[in-house]
Amino acid sequence: MNDDYLWDSSGKADPAIRELERKLSRFRYQPGSVPEFPPAASGMKIAGVLSPRRLPFWMGAAAAIAVALLGWLALRTPKQPTPQQPAWSVAALEGSPRIGDKAIRESSGPGKLLVGQVIETDGESRASLTLESTGEVQIEPDTRVRLLLGTSPSRQRLELDRGTIQATIWARPGEFAVDVPSAVAVDLGCAYTLQVDDLGAGLLRTTLGWVGFRSDGRDSFIPAGAVCATRRGRGPGTPYYGDAPAALRAALAEFDFDAQNPEERSADLATILKESREQDALTLWHLLSRVSEADRGRVYDRLAALVPPPREVTRSGVTQLDQRMLDLWWTRLGFGDISMWRTWEQSWSGPENGEAAPGK
Repeated sequence: MNDDYLWDSSGKADPAIRELERKLSRFRYQPGSVPEFPPAASGMKIAGVLSPRRLPFWMGAAAAIAVALLGWLALRTPKQPTPQQPAWSVAALEGSPRIGDKAIRESSGPGKLLVGQVIETDGESRASLTLESTGEVQIEPDTRVRLLLGTSPSRQRLELDRGTIQATIWARPGEFAVDVPSAVAVDLGCAYTLQVDDLGAGLLRTTLGWVGFRSDGRDSFIPAGAVCATRRGRGPGTPYYGDAPAALRAALAEFDFDAQNPEERSADLATILKESREQDALTLWHLLSRVSEADRGRVYDRLAALVPPPREVTRSGVTQLDQRMLDLWWTRLGFGDISMWRTWEQSWSGPENGEAAPGK
């Protein structure tokens, strides 16, 4: 139906509206006459208002039309399903963690954390969150965590405002994520520690499996033993192994977050390339898409010297960031097929899924 018909009778009318008009036509105003309304039930009153028989005829007709239209619209308005989010069980490990104004104590047994609620620990308390289908999250002292609504009942999402959590997740990959002020950490079947300081800077350490770190299209894939920092306004940095040479780690931090101009970044890159070991191919692979086009060939040459690329991968293709070639090389590094990691990790991205915006 063209909605203009309801206002000025233009356009095509819905058959239901036509039928309603026919039934109400006998109440149409005729000069010099007053229509007879059907008798109302004896003593009928609605919230102290006179019965319809005693209302002016135009009010009765308008009310009937309004009720009919509301019913018609209600039948045609699709109902949007609301995801149901199960509550997480909360147990005090030390001290008295709080959910809002309620203290959770070891002696009182576990509590429940519902969507929108915040659990907070002080300097002397620790807590655990457990959901049987998902995993366990240990909340360290001086930490603030909120339970967010996932996009489906199977998807669980937390927000870490500050502090430290240790997550052990047994749900299927891609079904658990944690928002921090500058990125989203997506579980890919893993255990990890995630820290956020009072300025919103974060650090993620993976101890088992994989974690995807994402913000505004910037991806970091962090395998067991690797670390990745993140900063407000910059998003996740470049992953590196915890035992990487100190000079490499210092240069990488400078390159990701502190270098002020292309010359400084190029100098930092030179240190990273010089200090890289074979296992640091993880870092170099990520850098391919983060350096300038002019520096991309330098990264390719060093990575190729450490881990020769597959036959299908060419220098010109990689320097042009050919996604298929980058993925093939990733697989050669021994980290598995990256396409499935991307599928799970990217399914959490975007404003419709509540991704934390950098600088939040």
